[in-house]
Amino acid sequence: MSIFHLFFLFLFSYFIPLLSTSSQPFIFCLKYVYVTDKTLTYASECWTLAKRDRKQLNIFERKVYRRILGPVYDSGKENWRILTNKQIYASVKKPTVIETIRLNKFRWFGHVQRMEGNRIHKRVLYMNLGTTRLRGRPRTR
Repeated sequence: MSIFHLFFLFLFSYFIPLLSTSSQPFIFCLKYVYVTDKTLTYASECWTLAKRDRKQLNIFERKVYRRILGPVYDSGKENWRILTNKQIYASVKKPTVIETIRLNKFRWFGHVQRMEGNRIHKRVLYMNLGTTRLRGRPRTR
């Protein structure tokens, strides 16, 4: 299991029962933003996210919002249904987790750009290793 998968399981098992017992989804939506979102994106400026990781983050965020916002009664079909992804993002009106992570990366890059030239963060950013790796599988000894 990846670290993201374990983290999602922890957050989903801990926070969702607390969120689903409320009749006030707005307050718990705010709690998600201030607790889960901040915890989820901690130190995200140095993450390298693969496509699968980005997909899992989006799925987790939508799952939390669906649980908070609850089902919607469709009077035309006279039944209950869950919100679509577009409806969720329209009602929440905040950047997704992936956009937040991207903004954190840009913020960190701007911070490093303004540093003095002798700081280690700036030296590592512009460091040239001078070597290249061979293509393919490494040779066995």
